[in-house]
Amino acid sequence: MNPLLEDIQLLLTRELSALAKEIEMFPDDGSIWRTLPGVANPAGVLARHVCGNLKHFVGGVLGNTGYVRDRENEFNAHSATRQEVIAEIRATSEVVSSVMARLDEGVLTEDFPLPPIKITVSGRRFLLHLCTHAAFHLGQAGYLRRMLTDDPQSSGGLSVRGLVD
Repeated sequence: MNPLLEDIQLLLTRELSALAKEIEMFPDDGSIWRTLPGVANPAGVLARHVCGNLKHFVGGVLGNTGYVRDRENEFNAHSATRQEVIAEIRATSEVVSSVMARLDEGVLTEDFPLPPIKITVSGRRFLLHLCTHAAFHLGQAGYLRRMLTDDPQSSGGLSVRGLVD
């Protein structure tokens, strides 16, 4: 496997693992659907959005998994349990690992086949964007959990220890 593709796979699965831990650290199922004034999306929505994004762009677009994204549902369905959200995160991680492991390195230099807006961007740049997108929403979920629960404990999401495979 190409070293950059390997690194992207490692980062995406690290962020997904940390997101699962973050959801697990909420005290109950209802709390993953709560927000505070000025915060638009609860942690459950952030997790489902990250999953939908990765299952679409990595799974569906690059891996031809047949996944059909329902972005509106990612933001509007607020009824899953923590365990159901964690199961979705873990399933997403499996899709990412499986697809990334079989990608040809040409995906890095070719234009990304289906960007979300009508732009031309290399696969390399778009895959790096997916890493930062997942990390951004992981951070949002972590801060929201800390604010909602007064629990300062970190999930350790972006620890450099997670860079060791």
